[in-house]
Amino acid sequence: MSGLGQFVPIMIILVLMWFLIIKPQNDERAAHEALLASLSKDDHVVTTSGIHGFVVKVDGDTVVLEVAKSTQIVIDKQNVARRIEPDDGKK
Repeated sequence: MSGLGQFVPIMIILVLMWFLIIKPQNDERAAHEALLASLSKDDHVVTTSGIHGFVVKVDGDTVVLEVAKSTQIVIDKQNVARRIEPDDGKK
């Protein structure tokens, strides 16, 4: 086998790894960073530990969540897992 022919299988494996592992992780990280950048007051969010709450204040690297009436907690912004969109009642 020629020198170039020996590298073709390795190149195929690297390309497959890029499309199956690395690219989806990069896309997910970019989406999470966009979510964190767009957090605003009154957003309904869920943390990585499963706590649901409404954003009261976004301050640098922290977020103040209201988890119950008159109960607020301060969390790291990175721990916000997702935003829950308001349900408009349509099914």
